[in-house]
Amino acid sequence: MKLTDIWGETKRLRLKKISFHDFNEIAEIMRGSNVQKIWEYYFSDADVNHWIKKCKNFYERYNTGYFLAQDKTTNNVVGQIGLMPDVINGIERYEIGYILKEEYEHNGFATEGAAFMADYALNKMHLSEVVFEIRPVNQKSINVAKRLGAVQDGSFIKKVKDKDMEHLIFVLKEYNKNS
Repeated sequence: MKLTDIWGETKRLRLKKISFHDFNEIAEIMRGSNVQKIWEYYFSDADVNHWIKKCKNFYERYNTGYFLAQDKTTNNVVGQIGLMPDVINGIERYEIGYILKEEYEHNGFATEGAAFMADYALNKMHLSEVVFEIRPVNQKSINVAKRLGAVQDGSFIKKVKDKDMEHLIFVLKEYNKNS
């Protein structure tokens, strides 16, 4: 890994830009049973390659996107943490996302990574808000958003693989990393 690949760090996580060399790690994350349950489909090799390409495009256009999250102590990949623009009900907003390998859930990694992204979005990019798009069945992600102080502000239908899927919108307008 080159130092230029590292986008950010938290106390326990190193966030690095995703490349095609990370295909196996991304495939493992995106093919996890929880991801399949929430997203309601299996990520094929073509889907994984498209995901990586999309991440790389976000880096070039916005200097944000999904990043590979590595445990700084073990160098193990625990998942992906992201900040990226999306259009929701016709309005461009920045969303925070987190997708962990199942064996690393319930260790605070999603909250830690999402907190880093909230701080970056609200205090470094000076955005007025950041959102979390969460499927109603994804209670773990809802809990992370609420833990950071986000409040539910409606829902919307997102087309995923030609399927209409309801997503709840959680909005966070301020974040103090010292609180």
